[in-house]
Amino acid sequence: MRIADVLRNKGNAVATITPETSVSGLLNELALHNIGAMVMVSTDGLVGIVSERDVVRKLHECGADLLRRPVAEIMTKFVATCTPDDTVDHLSALMTNKRVRHIPVLDNNRLVGIVSIGDIVKVRMEELEREQRALQDYITRG
Repeated sequence: MRIADVLRNKGNAVATITPETSVSGLLNELALHNIGAMVMVSTDGLVGIVSERDVVRKLHECGADLLRRPVAEIMTKFVATCTPDDTVDHLSALMTNKRVRHIPVLDNNRLVGIVSIGDIVKVRMEELEREQRALQDYITRG
């Protein structure tokens, strides 16, 4: 299965913020959208990604003052990305190797979606259910 298929099923909406947004503003947006990470964009396109984990780690370091700082200070600048033509297997390996849970999807350097580890798990569960049904049909029709 390709990432384009995943996006077709889940949708391609991506919650984005700018690097100047405060960490407090980021937290508000994460809660509002019920998500764990946001992609940061500027007029140049994708510039980073920031997750709940990034906030927690820096909050431990900096204290409450972090909430007033811009997310650019805590974002991951070197973002692992994929394309709609990549496979779910490729993305699973990328997430595992990079130890990330969210991968922005780029098509010709344009942000067209985001895939989370939860999306990948859902795809895998659906594949296993289809295989189980096929095996049960095979056995009962024998």
